[in-house]
Amino acid sequence: MGCDRNCGLIAGAVIGAVLAVFGGILMPVGDILIEKTIKKEVVLEEGTIAFKNWVKTGTDVYRQFWIFDVQNPDQVVANSSNIKVKQRGPYTYRVRYLAKENVTQDPEDHTVSFVQPNGAIFEPSLSVGTENDTFTVLNLAVAAAPHIYQNTFVQVLLNSLIKKSKSSMFQTRTLKELLWGYKDPFLSLVPYPITTTVGVFYPYNNTVDGVYKVFNGKDNISKVAIIDTYKGKRNLSYWPSYCDMINGTDAASFPPFVEKSRVLQFFSSDICRSIYAVFGSEINLKGIPVYRFVLPAKAFASPVQNPDNHCFCTETIISNNCTSYGVLDIGKCKEGRPVYISLPHFLHASPDVSEPIEGLNPNEEEHRTFLDVEPITGFTLQFAKRLQVNILVKPAKKIEALKNLKKNYIVPILWLNETGTIGDEKAEMFRKQVTGKINLLGLVEIILLSVGVVMFVAFMISYCACRTKTVK
Repeated sequence: MGCDRNCGLIAGAVIGAVLAVFGGILMPVGDILIEKTIKKEVVLEEGTIAFKNWVKTGTDVYRQFWIFDVQNPDQVVANSSNIKVKQRGPYTYRVRYLAKENVTQDPEDHTVSFVQPNGAIFEPSLSVGTENDTFTVLNLAVAAAPHIYQNTFVQVLLNSLIKKSKSSMFQTRTLKELLWGYKDPFLSLVPYPITTTVGVFYPYNNTVDGVYKVFNGKDNISKVAIIDTYKGKRNLSYWPSYCDMINGTDAASFPPFVEKSRVLQFFSSDICRSIYAVFGSEINLKGIPVYRFVLPAKAFASPVQNPDNHCFCTETIISNNCTSYGVLDIGKCKEGRPVYISLPHFLHASPDVSEPIEGLNPNEEEHRTFLDVEPITGFTLQFAKRLQVNILVKPAKKIEALKNLKKNYIVPILWLNETGTIGDEKAEMFRKQVTGKINLLGLVEIILLSVGVVMFVAFMISYCACRTKTVK
């Protein structure tokens, strides 16, 4: 009888030990299985989860615009006053709804090339008004004229055409005209062939961004989605030194197994440069744990504060020997036009930049850019890309519309917020196929280990207690 009981207790202890060992073994084995599955599914080739979502995003992407309506145009032109602006918006468009085109795999160098078609559909229900709402904004053609044509004689000729067309430093335009293009009356009078259509994003609809060539990850998963070339080149030809390099992915996804210490690099054709984001916080997005990566203020700092930014500094007057910060001169990328990119409301910009503009209210929460990345797969499940388009205006003695100006202005035209969040259906699929399976495996590991240890300890204690009684 005593033997049966002791044998039973030893058997229980052995079973407990086996369960604990099995649970312990399952941990590294499970991790290897997960890693193997993820590595297979994030490769950009036909049949993988990543490829399906990559060709056509399952996320609705919206681009919201806030237009800076100038309140005192006459005073600015006459007295070089500070420009008073009032933001109006949002006006919302659905974008990135078109699938990638010309998707071509190159098995030799493990890359896939494609173009991203551009399209924008106005969403009245998500907007404060219509595309016919009007705004008083900077005259883009007049402001750019002295930058593109610096010869005094040419400026005298241009001045006569500006006067003839009754153009001024400011103009009234509809939302549709300002964003997507309008025939400019001044440029229409210029005798030699020139683009007469002007718009902040002209041309956009029915155009494509690319060709992009990215690594598909088949030979090396740590390179998946990283851009090899853009428009056939590894460099942009806009910036000196390493600033000209095309780094990272397009931000839609990153190589898997993202750690908090990783700096996520990505390229944005909108700002004509590569940039980076650093870990900010952990977020729960629709039941999926994600890491929020944010663009740090350091990325927009002057070379005095961040020497790495020295090659983004241009010799334009506004640079103040490169001590001004928070604005990026992308003129070279925009055919010589004086276009400056910043964060909305000049967030993280030096005070001298925003000083001549009244009505701005920079806010970290509303105006920063962030990416919510699922760390195991590297997929971006939510993002907010926020940037502001500005034009540099400077005095021009030979152009009457600008001759009374006594200082340079970086005039904000609009700011945009491009956002996308994984849909409920996709989130559920993601939870089932990725996080759910991983969590279940983790739970099984913990249960086996815990139950095994408890059983082993309990049965061994009982066995020792029984032996002690028997000996007595």
